[in-house]
Amino acid sequence: MPGGPLLVEGPVEVVLEDGGTVTSDRFMVALCMCRRSGSYPFCDTSHRRSDVRGGSACQQPRT
Repeated sequence: MPGGPLLVEGPVEVVLEDGGTVTSDRFMVALCMCRRSGSYPFCDTSHRRSDVRGGSACQQPRT
């Protein structure tokens, strides 16, 4: 689904905007594309919630 998670074969190391890194040794990793995850850059399924206007949370990126 557009704006949903990006599935990547693990293990992975992600370089964040501030230059820091996070890693996961899982065999499959879901990376958050909507930026609503509480565990960003990893997906926590926050994209499944709808916003108050009735649209998908992933169509309204966090700023």
